Amino acid sequence: MSDAVSALNGQTHDGFARVAEAGLRGMVTIRADLGSAALAGALAALGLSVPAQRGIVSAGGKAVGWMSPDELLLLCDYAQAPQIAADLTSALADEHALVTVVSDARALFTVQGAKADQVLMKLCPVDFATLPEGELRRTRAAQVAAALWRSGPDEISIVCFRSVAGYMMGLLEVASRKGGEIF
Repeated sequence: MSDAVSALNGQTHDGFARVAEAGLRGMVTIRADLGSAALAGALAALGLSVPAQRGIVSAGGKAVGWMSPDELLLLCDYAQAPQIAADLTSALADEHALVTVVSDARALFTVQGAKADQVLMKLCPVDFATLPEGELRRTRAAQVAAALWRSGPDEISIVCFRSVAGYMMGLLEVASRKGGEIF
């Protein structure tokens, strides 16, 4: 059996902001009635709650983000994803729901620094001045479907399909080159 590796093996670039492929990260897609008591209970067992529309909540090294009216994306430790998915599937067995591990189908990037917003302003049709911490946006970065949120002070996280991770890294690297600051 081969060892799991992330899309770009933790590749980084230091420009006016630091861009990094975040390495292996567990990701579980949950399709269900977001108002379900069973879903709320299953997430509570993980220390999480159902996020509000376009929200993302974090606790204990895990996060869950609102992706659509019936879809959540749960982020966790890579090794924990299969067990978390099994536990969620069990908890939602009597519901119309689908729980799938998508860890190996997605890539996670972080852009860090005081000017992290400027990197993504060049790529995404998002008003970053009004993007608060705790809000997740589904958008595009150039031609790549992506979800992004402020994951910390001066840090933005981006999730995209693994198949376009190299392209995404190239976009982020070029947009963050020194001398390319917007203001």
